[in-house]
Amino acid sequence: MESLAQAQPLLTLARSRDPGDRERLLARLVDLCEASAGDMAPSATAEVEAVFLALVAETERDIRARLAERLARADWAPRRLIETLANDDIEVARPVIAASPLLRDSALIRLITEATLAHRIEVAQRPRISAAVVEAALNKAEPAVLTALAGNATAEITEPCMARMVEHAKTITAMGAPLSLHPRLSAKLATALYLWVGQSLRSAIVDRFDVDVAALDATIAASMAEAPARPKRSGPDASQIKLVDKLAAAGQLKPGYLLRVLKDHQLGLFEAALAKLGGFHVEEIHRAVTSPDRPELMALALAAIGIDRSVFPTLLEMVRQCNDGLPGGGSEGARRAASAFGPFSAEIAASAFRQAVAAV
Repeated sequence: MESLAQAQPLLTLARSRDPGDRERLLARLVDLCEASAGDMAPSATAEVEAVFLALVAETERDIRARLAERLARADWAPRRLIETLANDDIEVARPVIAASPLLRDSALIRLITEATLAHRIEVAQRPRISAAVVEAALNKAEPAVLTALAGNATAEITEPCMARMVEHAKTITAMGAPLSLHPRLSAKLATALYLWVGQSLRSAIVDRFDVDVAALDATIAASMAEAPARPKRSGPDASQIKLVDKLAAAGQLKPGYLLRVLKDHQLGLFEAALAKLGGFHVEEIHRAVTSPDRPELMALALAAIGIDRSVFPTLLEMVRQCNDGLPGGGSEGARRAASAFGPFSAEIAASAFRQAVAAV
């Protein structure tokens, strides 16, 4: 009779469709599982897992987020439930990806290869990720993910993987600062990194390692003297604008097109497409993309067409890679640009972009 009395409140909650009751039911199940952790038979564990998965599938996102916070460090939770939460919207997944001891390498690698950019960044920042997960992140070669990985001092980064990261830092400016401080950076790789970072980071490398500054500076000076002058870009040409207009007329121009053309180093198509998607003049977008120190201009234009804040670092680095480092501003400029993503509407972002770019 006592067990029946204890079960009655759970049965009442289970019959209710009210979101508050659903959250209370989940919380009560968590309490019961925590109290009996390690004592449940395998069959009971499987049943509990099935109940959790069924409830989570019908639960609102904010409730799932609070459940994820509570289970993030639990070592008793059903593994499938944890993996389901890790694949949920990033607001739900973030604490689980960051801390759950139940996420195996196989699950983390799936997130790296199949989930959203925001999920991949969270995996790259997860403490003590293994060499296998590090290699999976390197194979994706996404600037925002690699920058997050470069700042992960506890990741198991082997010497060959660190060499690959230093090579990526040649074109991904934001990686330079965290790599120069990374505990797994060797003196040999620090010498290579010295050649393509700014002066302040060179000073940090000199403070940490015994490098031949005079020889390295001479190498840098020689490479700069030998570099041929590149013609100044004037923005997208007529054929690129015509192609974008044709795609728009056919209803085929979507924000995802921006990423595709940047992967092919088609910066003119990127500018033409961003202008078309946002209803801007091509000249306005070109001024934003070639700004020497204001990446927030491009950020405002992207925010105006609904690009998510988490995607911006990747787009910024890809633009810089095919645009001689522009828009400039370095990692500090990129952080400043993040404020362009709200909280405010796309219309406000578009208005702010037009006002700001007119003053350039």
